[in-house]
Amino acid sequence: MTTQILLCMIIDANAVCSPWCMKQQLQHILEASALSKKEAALYMAGLALGAAPASAYAAKARMNRVTAYTTLEHMVRRGLCTAVRRDRAKWYAPVSPEALALEARKNVDALERALPELRSLRGAEHREPMVSFYGGWDGVRHVYEHTLTASGEILNFANSATVRAHWERYDDEYIAERVRRGIHLRGIAPDDRAGRGVQGRDSESLREIRLVPATDFDFDNEINIYDNTVAITSFGRDPAEMFGVVIESREVAETQRQIFEMAWRYAGMLQRLPAQ
Repeated sequence: MTTQILLCMIIDANAVCSPWCMKQQLQHILEASALSKKEAALYMAGLALGAAPASAYAAKARMNRVTAYTTLEHMVRRGLCTAVRRDRAKWYAPVSPEALALEARKNVDALERALPELRSLRGAEHREPMVSFYGGWDGVRHVYEHTLTASGEILNFANSATVRAHWERYDDEYIAERVRRGIHLRGIAPDDRAGRGVQGRDSESLREIRLVPATDFDFDNEINIYDNTVAITSFGRDPAEMFGVVIESREVAETQRQIFEMAWRYAGMLQRLPAQ
């Protein structure tokens, strides 16, 4: 889970929850960040207590003292807490939330780097095409986040104006994150004002865009091809019609990759034609 998602979940929880509900939400967020239920409870207790002995943590988290001590020692070994001797007793203090979020980000980045190897471990019986459907705006965002797991180049059919009309901070959020991860993109887009504007920023956005006549190729959906995956997003005319589809299939991805390369060559030929 990335730092950005962690912060968004905390903001959402704070907006709609009572103090008790907020505590439960934070507990779930911490557990989703690779802390056990006991570790999450003790971490939140530590934020309220500061440096304190295991007995204080146990009382605050309503946990058996021995269990609290054993869990705190494990958290020290994991780097989630620090421990010092004070008054002939061991006192514990949690690392800052920022440090915890940074560690969670490192874990996510490491997992994403390992995705190709993990996928290769699938047995033949698990290699049939997998199709996942995601509805609404949250579903569309999920599909975009999935494209950021690409281990290599993304091939893209898109309407530059459409996505930015629905996602005002698309360039600041999605494009910036793709660039940060070093994922190059080749794309084909309609030759309109938005398409030409996007193409003009190619060098700083780690991409190469070729334009095709908007009168003939005014794409409604966006298609991204990467690894063994084809990701499709459709914005529709209102939020209720938005959806995303992720197809994981080597054969489907390879066919779509060949279609893209054919279109890419065609777009290149158009660019070389003298201006009318």
